[in-house]
Amino acid sequence: MESRIHSITLGVHDLPRAIAFYRDGLGFPTTVEAGAPIAFFTTAGVRLSLYPREQLAAYVGVPAGPIQPGFGGFTLDHFVRRREEVAAVLEQAARAGGKILKPAQDVFWGGHSGIFADPDGHCWEVAWAPMFSFDASGAVVFPKYKTGLPPRATQHPLASGPAWS
Repeated sequence: MESRIHSITLGVHDLPRAIAFYRDGLGFPTTVEAGAPIAFFTTAGVRLSLYPREQLAAYVGVPAGPIQPGFGGFTLDHFVRRREEVAAVLEQAARAGGKILKPAQDVFWGGHSGIFADPDGHCWEVAWAPMFSFDASGAVVFPKYKTGLPPRATQHPLASGPAWS
């Protein structure tokens, strides 16, 4: 398998509401039309897709199960170029119907971030990281991390604090 991700599909409870949140509230570009069974958003890098939750579970071949409050085991991350953009994006998400879970604040790894949940509870981190940059397409460029661990180690690089090159 090539090491790339082309699209992330979020299972949503109310597709029109989710489309409005991402398109109208956050400004994600899309060509979706009213009544479409799925929505695709063009972003710099990985594409975002929205699909009805129950139908996505059936397609995957697992039961949808009840919607559970709490952490789903992952965050979607949106990096910004300036520290002050974190609070601005969080405010935009709140105005669009998102819920602020963690306000903009300095974080242990040396950056500044906050967390919001979309109307379906998917967690988004909005982060400014002084050690990250962006390429010409707007994709984030991660620095090389100095760990002293052998290549392909499974320890998360932030587990013991920052050590960026």
